[in-house]
Amino acid sequence: MATTLAGIARKSLSSITTLSLNRYFVTEAAAASTVSSKSITPLADRVKWDYRGQRQIIPLGQWLPKIAVDAYVAPNVVLAGQVTVYDGASVWNGAVLRGDLNKITVGFSSNVQERCVLHAAWNSPTGLPAETSIERYVTIGAYSLLRSCTIEPECIIGQHSILMEGSLVETHSILEAGSVLPPGRRIPTGELWAGNPARFVRTLTHEEILEIPKLAVAINDLSKTHFSEFLPYSTVYLEVEKLKKKLRINV
Repeated sequence: MATTLAGIARKSLSSITTLSLNRYFVTEAAAASTVSSKSITPLADRVKWDYRGQRQIIPLGQWLPKIAVDAYVAPNVVLAGQVTVYDGASVWNGAVLRGDLNKITVGFSSNVQERCVLHAAWNSPTGLPAETSIERYVTIGAYSLLRSCTIEPECIIGQHSILMEGSLVETHSILEAGSVLPPGRRIPTGELWAGNPARFVRTLTHEEILEIPKLAVAINDLSKTHFSEFLPYSTVYLEVEKLKKKLRINV
């Protein structure tokens, strides 16, 4: 008798547990369908973009990198956020310009060479602007790292150089390859600096100063041979197709 009662109790408990689980899952499914049916309204300042896969141009929030029509940006360069590349400038293979915290600008006819990394902090310890600013006719050597620094017109930064927060390179100056410019350090106009940390070496001659913008122009002239690979020229055929459909031209 006791065995029979125990078996009946076990069957009853099993059926109650199964019924409870079924009700739980039905309730959860109904709640999930209610949540999924609600429409999600995107923010007005969000840039519409597909965030999957590899891309050259990466918008961050409302910031979309801006590239002048006649600027050259190599196909494997990454531009993210608040980045502006001005007319006649060039950014070469493998460079990364990440403007997630502050602005990065590459000025007229300046060039950023292979594998450079440009970044900017929220603020600068020196009180100077925290954005990374490269003005006109500036050459940034390959594998250099620039963070929240300012480079005035017609300067040369040698390859493998590091410029830290708040550093300033005044016009007509040269920083030798492999040099490190500490935070807040300033290179005065017309001087050559080198070393780690960078120190004054000598004053540039008039002839050397005249050669600085010529180097930037020569590098950017080389980039013009690649213009046909990139916008807006590489998508001209799409515009032609639209025009043919609009005018009903069969070719």
